[in-house]
Amino acid sequence: MNLTAASHRIPLSDGNSIPIIGLGTYSDPYTKSPETCFSSVKLAIDVGYRHFDGAYIYRNEHEVGQAIREKIAEGKVKREDIFYCGKLWATCLSPELVRPTLERTLQELKLDYVDLYIIEIPMGLKPGKDNYPRDKNGKWSYHKADLCATWEVECHPYFTQPKLLKFCQQHDIVIVAFSPLGTSRNPNWVNVSSPPLLEDTFLNSVAKKYNKTAAQVALRFNIQRGVIVIPKSFNPERIQENFQIFDFSLTEEEMTNIEALNKNVRFVELLMWSDHPDYPFFDEY
Repeated sequence: MNLTAASHRIPLSDGNSIPIIGLGTYSDPYTKSPETCFSSVKLAIDVGYRHFDGAYIYRNEHEVGQAIREKIAEGKVKREDIFYCGKLWATCLSPELVRPTLERTLQELKLDYVDLYIIEIPMGLKPGKDNYPRDKNGKWSYHKADLCATWEVECHPYFTQPKLLKFCQQHDIVIVAFSPLGTSRNPNWVNVSSPPLLEDTFLNSVAKKYNKTAAQVALRFNIQRGVIVIPKSFNPERIQENFQIFDFSLTEEEMTNIEALNKNVRFVELLMWSDHPDYPFFDEY
């Protein structure tokens, strides 16, 4: 697989293709940041990113769309150069809600289409105006949904997903890895008892060899396996740094040793919904 900064798309089974690295655009509404999604997407396009991972639930699709449209107007990119992935939220899984929810995303983006539209989480919540519905007793209001689509999965050196990866390769399915750097340490939804991935001794030793960072090594590890990565950052330096993974390769021995770091540690456990009938993380993969 010959991947470069200028050419790093991999084929999908339907004949289309997807860039192997994208910018995650999740923004915590309760955290104020001097960097905005809008400026970050514009910078990312200038750096070379062509894949953007967003969702209506992030409440910033209007910024993503504006940034893309401005870069198209500048002549920096064409719409067909950009791969945008949107997501269907858990309260909108009923078939009759899918189209209007997608149309709402398109209205926010002010784009004619999205390249991929996936289910955010494989668990239904009660449809309605509340994105996080609870009953009068404060318990989560669940909704049974018949899911026949796919979604992104967590994948990084501490959670390498070998069985899932093998299954997907056998069935010509491409994996998109969220939290490829081990995610934030937000205790509301992350297992903070897990060791921070980017402090790993071996990853940092490999990084030193190549004059890279542990984050770049972790990202390179996945793209060499054919796994798409969507690291989230609104930090200008990290946006550029995360894209600089096409000028070095890991040896077979290094790949094997990084695979051996697997601890089957899932950072994003979503334990608040662990009693949901469709909670997916009790399954092996």
